[in-house]
Amino acid sequence: MELDRTRPLWRQIAQELAHRIETGQYPAGSRLPSTVEIATEFDVTNSTAAKALRHLREQGLTRGEVGIGTFVAD
Repeated sequence: MELDRTRPLWRQIAQELAHRIETGQYPAGSRLPSTVEIATEFDVTNSTAAKALRHLREQGLTRGEVGIGTFVAD
């Protein structure tokens, strides 16, 4: 996915990850890539990737397990 550098990157990444959840690429209960993996995939900073993951959690799409990772909400 090519990011539009004129729009907030975290929002575009969150939208892409939400799309992957909705289409079943990341099914309920599955682990999402780590912040570092997302940052590498989209060529952004870790803080940008973390903000995207935080947004998904705030939207109720994911849940975090401390020390384990982020998972798609059931």
